[in-house]
Amino acid sequence: MNGSGTAPAVPRPAYRRLSVEQRRSQLLAAALGLFAQRAPEDVSLDDVATAAEVSRPLVYRYFPGGKQQLYEAALRSAADELEQCFAEPESGPLTQRLGHALDRYLTFVDQHDAGFSALLQGGSVVETSRTTAIVDEVRRAAAEQILRHLGEPEPSPRLRTTVRMWITAVEAASLIWLDEEKRPTLDELRDWLVDHFVALLTATAARDPQTARVMRAALKGEAPDGPAGELARRILPVVSEAAHLL
Repeated sequence: MNGSGTAPAVPRPAYRRLSVEQRRSQLLAAALGLFAQRAPEDVSLDDVATAAEVSRPLVYRYFPGGKQQLYEAALRSAADELEQCFAEPESGPLTQRLGHALDRYLTFVDQHDAGFSALLQGGSVVETSRTTAIVDEVRRAAAEQILRHLGEPEPSPRLRTTVRMWITAVEAASLIWLDEEKRPTLDELRDWLVDHFVALLTATAARDPQTARVMRAALKGEAPDGPAGELARRILPVVSEAAHLL
């Protein structure tokens, strides 16, 4: 109490003035944080305003289209981040490059937890043709990144399909990993997915000359103690009893 018998005024926090881009990024970050915990239909603009510590009218000022516009913008933001996961310098063993890309991708999945399915799997009541196109764009961009690492500017249909199949498998494995309470560990899942890529590429190489050429070139850059060498040593005992098939 002060001398007049009234409680002293509690100072309000200073208003934080942000640029248009900074404020938009703040709102998208708040929305993504909420979508990472709940399905989009369960998140309101009031929730986003509260999470961002701003007023509801301010959210509308930046997203006059309401929740649908905010969801699509948040999805676009997440898609941009996922696309960057596969951007890796084209040097070093192929399996090492894939491992680095998967580390970033799976970290995103881990951080966004249950919201990963809402952001990329679909099935939301706010899903539209635009949101579906954004998700498909992520898959295509990831496939193009992988093909660039394979050094094949004009991939055959079999090689392109193989890479796209693997991207689909990575996404599916990520969703299953979340459903299985994040088991096995992220490192184990990453190594397993790298093994799958090598195995899938090998199977296609048996039927496609271009893939076989790509596979031989990639294996030349691998070290005996690297992922490809370890996979070969694990596979040989399994197939050693298949000589009668030759």
